[in-house]
Amino acid sequence: MRIETDCVGKLEVPDDALYGIHSLRAAGNFPITEEKVDPLLIESYIQIKKASITANYGAKATDVIKYNTVVDACDYLLEHPSPESFITPAIQGGAGTSTNMNVNEVIANVAMKLNPDVFIHPNDDVNQAQSTNDTYPTAGKLAMIKRLPKLTSEINRLIEILDELSKKFQFTIKLGRTQLQDAVPTTYGKTFHAYASLFRRDLKRINSAENELKTVSMGGTAIGTGTNTTKYYRDHIVDEINKITGFDLKQDEDLIDAVQNTDHFVAFSSSLKTLAVDLSKFSNDLRLLGSGPQSGLNELILPKRQAGSSIMPNKVNPVIPEVVNQVAFEVIGFDATVTAASEAGQLELNAFEPIMFKSILTAEVHLARAIETLVDHCLDGIDVNVKQCLDDVRKSAVTATVLSPILGYNKTTELIKTATKENKTVPNLLIQNHILSPEKVKQLFSPEYLVNGES
Repeated sequence: MRIETDCVGKLEVPDDALYGIHSLRAAGNFPITEEKVDPLLIESYIQIKKASITANYGAKATDVIKYNTVVDACDYLLEHPSPESFITPAIQGGAGTSTNMNVNEVIANVAMKLNPDVFIHPNDDVNQAQSTNDTYPTAGKLAMIKRLPKLTSEINRLIEILDELSKKFQFTIKLGRTQLQDAVPTTYGKTFHAYASLFRRDLKRINSAENELKTVSMGGTAIGTGTNTTKYYRDHIVDEINKITGFDLKQDEDLIDAVQNTDHFVAFSSSLKTLAVDLSKFSNDLRLLGSGPQSGLNELILPKRQAGSSIMPNKVNPVIPEVVNQVAFEVIGFDATVTAASEAGQLELNAFEPIMFKSILTAEVHLARAIETLVDHCLDGIDVNVKQCLDDVRKSAVTATVLSPILGYNKTTELIKTATKENKTVPNLLIQNHILSPEKVKQLFSPEYLVNGES
């Protein structure tokens, strides 16, 4: 064991550990969850450290030996991740300082292993011209941006399969329903197209929120005033990060605002929450439309994925939409957490970014996986019970709505009441009572007219 000292006192640290006293204290102080800081957040932090030493070298604030040593250490860790060295819990007090120091300590120790002749201090060298308060939110934003392509790819797959289903069932008529009561007819083509439009908006909303994440607070240090930085560093740090990551980040015009406020995270989380809400509504519809098969709506035939009951033989449940529902509930909860954490910020800093980052980064993963299983295990193979849909339309008296412009609202109402009471179809009543000619009835109650009206 080696003895390390900080402002609190001394602590024994394992000899072979790349982390140091700050990391070890955090691991002991925050035994809330076994989950460690997200690896993408760590990767992003290392990239920021590499960019920072590069900007400091450009500012002539560090020497070439330390510059090369720290860069080599960062490159080594990016190529050879050391998850066992990053021990800080995902939920932690201190506004992310424990994560920052964990990264600083590991980089410093790796640097000295690579070049034993050089002493690298985690604060003075690796953390030079930085604060947790500008590096941590920037690392969080980078991690969220990196994680997003998988989610947007799955949303695009969802849109594509809904478009395919829209074309496949474009002429399949079905009964519409409002407030779970019979409404005027539509088609499954239009229904699936409407779902595709919904998720296109979600994709657009998420991409817009992602753009907000590309404005960062680097160079602001502790409270946005740029304490302990050079002008050169402030002017070049974001460019250096962009060179390393390949992103197009921009430095916020008001760094004091950028350090203390977390509305960008609220906006991004909200876009994920909205997607979750829409996925849940869609899943609700799938479950309801697939209910039955003998006493439910029985319009959709969902792929059978597993036995549904330990006591009822041959029962199959809509397990895929159900799991998507649950992911949606979780993400809605994550968004509530992000909202509360953002609101709880005080004065020049918000101390609650760790729980925001855990919530958002987890939401991105779970949403992507939920959509993936929805597409692969439910929508790919879904079918429409065409006979059931057509029978529902033929039996429903609400199709008489098309008669209102001809007979008037009140007379049509009486006709619907009679049809319902006598268990007859409206077209038959119209012909039997000589209200309209058979030709006119056939025209008005044709699927094309019921769905699209007069052409």
